[in-house]
Order: sequence, then C-alpha cells, then structure tokens
Amino acid sequence: MPKAQKDNLFDLIKSLTKSEKRQFKLYVNRLGVNEDAKFMTLFGTIEKLNSYEESEILRSGIIKKSQLSNLKAHLYKQILISLRLNPSHQNIRIQIREQLDFATILYHKGLYNQSLKILDKAKNLAMQNEEKNIAYEIIELEKVIESQYITRSISTRADQLTLEAKQVSELNVLASKLSNLSLQLYGIFLKKGYVKNDEEYQLITKYFNEQLPEYDIEYLGFREKLWLNKAYLWYSFLIQDFRSCYKYALKWVDLFYENPEMITLNPVFFLRGKQYLLEALFYIKDVGRFKVTLQKLEKIVANKTFPKSENIESLVFLHLFSHKINLHFMEGSFEEGTPIVKEILSGIEAHKGTIDEHHVMMFYYKIACLYFGAGQNKLCIQYLERIISNKTLEMREDLLCFSRILNLVAHYEAGEDYHLDRLIKSTYKFLIKMEDLYQVQKEMIKFLRGLGDIYPHQLKTEFEKLYKKLKEFEDDPYERRSFLYLDILSWLESHITGKSIPQIIREKGLVEK
Repeated sequence: MPKAQKDNLFDLIKSLTKSEKRQFKLYVNRLGVNEDAKFMTLFGTIEKLNSYEESEILRSGIIKKSQLSNLKAHLYKQILISLRLNPSHQNIRIQIREQLDFATILYHKGLYNQSLKILDKAKNLAMQNEEKNIAYEIIELEKVIESQYITRSISTRADQLTLEAKQVSELNVLASKLSNLSLQLYGIFLKKGYVKNDEEYQLITKYFNEQLPEYDIEYLGFREKLWLNKAYLWYSFLIQDFRSCYKYALKWVDLFYENPEMITLNPVFFLRGKQYLLEALFYIKDVGRFKVTLQKLEKIVANKTFPKSENIESLVFLHLFSHKINLHFMEGSFEEGTPIVKEILSGIEAHKGTIDEHHVMMFYYKIACLYFGAGQNKLCIQYLERIISNKTLEMREDLLCFSRILNLVAHYEAGEDYHLDRLIKSTYKFLIKMEDLYQVQKEMIKFLRGLGDIYPHQLKTEFEKLYKKLKEFEDDPYERRSFLYLDILSWLESHITGKSIPQIIREKGLVEK
C-alpha cells in the first residue's frame, strides 16, 4: 500500500473547525478578495480531499504546477493570520505580543510617549502572567526609547530600567538552564531508559548535580519553579525513585492550583503534570490517592472553563484512558475493564491526526494486558501481534521485549502448543539481541528456552522455581520495574495456587492496605 503524501497546508486545513473555516471566509471577504480568487479556490479544493493528492489539484485546472508552491504558501499564511485574529486563539501571550507590536509601530512614527505608555502596561501584564521573555523584549525597547533622551523622563528612570532588565534577564537565564537540564534528562531517558546499575546511577547523579544551577527558592517565580520541578522529576524517574517522582509531580500540579490562571495559559503543562502524578502513584501502587487524582482530573477537564482545542482534547483522551486501564490493573478488575476497549479504539480513530503511533502501540499493549488478566488470551494475542508485526515504528526496546514475552505466555495459556516452539525460538533470538537485559528478562529467557522439554506433571515445580528466583528481584531498585510491564509474579502465583490472576492481585491489595 503506497504511503500517503504529507502536506503541511493539507494538515492545517483539515485541522480547522467549522467556526474557524467560517472565520477564514469572513476574513477574506474583509480583505475585499473575490471568493473566486485562486487561493480561495485552492482552499475549497483541498478541503474536499480525503488525502493530499497534488495530481488531483493540478487536474482541477486551478493553477499550473510551477505556480502551486507559491499559491500554497500564500494560502497557508492567510489561514494563520485568520486564526490569529480568531477570538478563541486570543490568549494572554498573543495579546502581550500584539501590544508590543503596536508600541513598536508608535515608536517608529515618533509617538514616543504613547509607545512608552503601551509598553508599561504590556510589561506589567507580561510579568503578572510569567511571560518574562516577552517582558525582557519590552524593557529593551523601553531602554532604546529612553536612551535617546527624547522623553525628558525622571532622572531615576535609567536606573530603574537597568535594574528591571538585570532581574528579568537573570530569571530568564535560570529558567533556560533548568529547562535545558529537564530536556537533557528526558533525552537520556529516551535513549537509555532507566539506570540499570550503581555505575549508571552514579553517572546520572553526578551529571544532574553538576548541571543544576544555583537558585534561591524564594526568588523564583512560577515559570522557574515549574522547570525546577520538571528537572527533579526526570532525575527521579531515571534513578527509579518513584516516591520522589510523586513528590515533584505533586509540587508541579500544586503550583498550578496555587496559580489557577496558569492552567488557562499553559493547559498542556498542567495536563503533563497530572499525567506524571498518576504515573508515579501507579508505580508506588497507591490505589487510594490514584483514584482521587484521576477523579480530580476528570472533573477539571470536563469543566466548561478548561481550555479546548484538538491538541488538548487528544492529550486528555490519552492520559485519562491510559490511567483508567492502569486503575483496572491496580484493582485486578480485568474483566470489568474490558468494555473500555471499545471507547479507546473509538478515541484512537477520532484523534488519529494528533496521537503518534508509539502511544497507539502503548494502548495496544495495555489492552493486551487487560485481556490477559481477564483470561481472554486469544484477544490478548491479537493486540500483541499489532505491536510485534509493526516493523516501521521505532519503539522502546522494553515495550517490544515484554510484548514478545507476554505473547509467548498468552499462547501457552491459550493452549496453542503448535506455535510454541517457533515462538520460543523467535522470542529468544529477539531477546539476545537486546543490550543490557534486566536479570528478570534473563531468567525469563532461561525458563522459556526450557519450556518445551518440561513434562506436564513437572510444570508446577518449574513455576515454583521461577517464582522463587524472580521474587528476589521484586524489591531490587534496578529490577523491580520489569514487574510493572508484566505482572509475571501474579501469573506464576496463579499457576502455583490455582487462584485466578484477579484474585491474586486483589488479595495483594488487601495485604498492602
């Protein structure tokens, strides 16, 4: 099947809502442009296409191929201008930037006092809303005007502006260093994953301490505190200190609750904070706080005042449903959780333009685990096959690893023995290619390799041996995360005791309480 052509203009037009399309047409009319203008005809043609086909556009006779690139660029620009004027996109950040533009125009026209008056209001608004980068630009323009000695300002004005510039600049530098550190730690996580031994722990701790800038917490504003919490959160994730993850994710979220106007201005950061808070609670198995946090998230995103956009709606779907499945895992309510699959598949289809394929595969893995826990092994295998057969996507090795292990276990549970030898060989070949395997994975490889030689009456003894070996790693700081991908211990306990996996998990929950 040929790969669909990607085109930025096509994607932009398809992302427009009905009201945004109407706004664009009204904007074009105000320009005095005829509805039959070439760029409007191009807009109408692309709007009707289901996928981008340049040949289809050229066949319509709107324009020659040599002119198409320029016409598309012009249409793209006009749509963006229209969106900028749309009231739904008029947030504080855009308003401040607009005021700076107005002040710049007035300055160039020689209306210096008018320009300074607008700049002063815009600067106060920027500082109130933690837009310190724009605030610095405003102060720099104020300095340009004042340096020309044209306003006959009070004598202390130069000192005041110099001090403001210094303070804002220092905070901007600090925020930049903290955001750089946070981004670098996230990059390390994507490349290498969690630390696997003491040597890696020492290296990442040394890097974090060396890169962390000096700061006075009393001097920091919202933005600097946000990046500080992010940096500590990613460091905690890397070293698998999930209680610290909870601590810094909670600080991140509380920061927004202390500054509710920031939720409106930065809804994506707020949602990310909630996501990491739920993830940390899942890792430390705190069911009570997890349920309360999930309910709070559902309530706030359903509120009419919460910002709405296609990107935000897709993030809400991603985080809510990912953690709704996690709650079923924590409670052992696999059978009760299976109806959610239909909602997830509908959501994936509805948000396919904004959710990347990696997150889709993560959903498939969670769905497979849900069916496995519910004893519906054939459905589990179907979703795992979607991950294993995806050769074009670069996914984290740990996801691919546990998808294959669970696939093998699900085939065994489903009684599909005729596939087992082939699957054992292919799984083993895949796993030995992986670098830095966890000890848990190594023990699983040994067990799986010998599975074909075990007689039925020996199975319980072999399950008990494997359980004993893996149990040693349950509290190991570098091994325990393997059990979060696949609760292999509960599966083994199920075979040893004759109880169901949900029953085992529920009993564990009662003991932990």
